[in-house]
Amino acid sequence: MEAVLFDMDGLLIDSEQLWYEVETEVAERLGGTWGRAHQKRLVGGSMRSTVSYILEVTGADVAPEVVAGWMLEGMRSRLAEGIELMPGADELLTEVRAAGLRTGLVTSSGRVLADAVLGVVGADRFDVVVTGDDVTRHKPDPEPYLRAARLLGLPPGRCVALEDSPNGVAAATAAGCRVVAVPSVLPVEEAPGRLVVGSLKELSVYRLRGLFPEP
Repeated sequence: MEAVLFDMDGLLIDSEQLWYEVETEVAERLGGTWGRAHQKRLVGGSMRSTVSYILEVTGADVAPEVVAGWMLEGMRSRLAEGIELMPGADELLTEVRAAGLRTGLVTSSGRVLADAVLGVVGADRFDVVVTGDDVTRHKPDPEPYLRAARLLGLPPGRCVALEDSPNGVAAATAAGCRVVAVPSVLPVEEAPGRLVVGSLKELSVYRLRGLFPEP
């Protein structure tokens, strides 16, 4: 193992509730209603897919870029009020860096939101950052993780990806990374080459290294 790649929403920061609030706010602004079942359809997806689905659910005739702007502004204002790291996130990041491992942030959120989070978490804790603005195909497509590995100059097989959603897990798996799932809104099943835990507090560099067979 040479690198640890972190998802952001629901894995590194406790933001899924914030996204739900914003989605509900935007859906109501468009004259529709929103519920938890709708949110579950979108966890780990891109802004493009979220906007498309909200417009489909509400039947509103509003330009997608306008709706995306409402979403971004809603999240920016909430993140500005304070960002809460998930339990164990700060400690694991510190341990990973102290072990001399490379790190990456791989998120479906746009650069504006990622930068807001990095301003609190610490941009210097990540060697590379891949956002939804940096790829043409989003999770569950492997492109985000393939790009992160390429930027690090590493084969994906030497990276472990930490994810909270089935979409993210599918992306990292398809890219060839070892995967640790810390489910948030949706369950994730165990599978070969994948570890499922209840919290980042259960992880350590030693345990992550255990995902890689001895040469």
